[in-house]
Amino acid sequence: MARILNFGSFNIDYVYGVSHMVTPGETLAARDRSVYPGGKGLNQSVALARAGAAVWHAGMVGPEGDFLLDVCRESGVGVEFVRRTEVPTGHTVIQVDDEGQNSILLFGGANREIDEPFADEVLSRFGAGDYIVLQNETSCLAHIVDVAHERGLVVVLNPSPYNSDLDAVDMGKVSLFLLNEIEGAQMAGGSADPEDVLGALAALYPSARVVLTLGTRGSIYQGPGGSDCHVQPIYHVSAVDTTAAGDTFTGYFVASISAGEPVEVALDRAARASAIAVTHHGAVPSIPTADEVAAYVF
Repeated sequence: MARILNFGSFNIDYVYGVSHMVTPGETLAARDRSVYPGGKGLNQSVALARAGAAVWHAGMVGPEGDFLLDVCRESGVGVEFVRRTEVPTGHTVIQVDDEGQNSILLFGGANREIDEPFADEVLSRFGAGDYIVLQNETSCLAHIVDVAHERGLVVVLNPSPYNSDLDAVDMGKVSLFLLNEIEGAQMAGGSADPEDVLGALAALYPSARVVLTLGTRGSIYQGPGGSDCHVQPIYHVSAVDTTAAGDTFTGYFVASISAGEPVEVALDRAARASAIAVTHHGAVPSIPTADEVAAYVF
């Protein structure tokens, strides 16, 4: 089994239940508030571990972030590469409406304290054949990609949130992109049509594999250079909170691929896991275990 390093974010999620997303100038009363462990990095590490992968998380937490490390340990995620800082832990303010859709405001906090010496220290413990999973919620991303590629790691990137920080990243060193339709349109230059997105990415990064998630329309896998396409439909459930759906999909897909499973199996397993996740509230609490995914009847 391949070793997986997730160099990613830790966040504390403050989740507010609302009738609809707040609009400019509006004051809206929330019906409830919950506090959950989260962050795309943490979510994906937990999903990887619950899917059965051997995963270590690297990142930074502030003084109030120790409970996030407990969550990792309880899920089987290694935390020997996590460091503490006096900067507050990253956090999000999340609105979840009556349809289960969400809107997220992100504060980077300690996630922005990652520097090159720390990245080099961690990456020195990994090498050829290992996987590294990355998102865009931390600092030093471009350097991490460069060093990971140089050391022969399989570089997996979820380019979220998509912003100008990604301009410094050498995307040609990415082995596998996992992105949603909005991020795909941003990377491809504007068109949201899946065929246009996949065609553009194949032309820009011909050696990379791509998984494009399309919400209720499922997902599409594309092999290097536009080859070997597979379409995966969704499993229909009653959604209550979509916060961790994408991270659950990413974790399960990478866990399956890194274990040598065929793409079709990896896509189906990821789709099942993400469908289960949206039937529960919160990010980390909603991510199912491998046994739950195998036993769930749709």
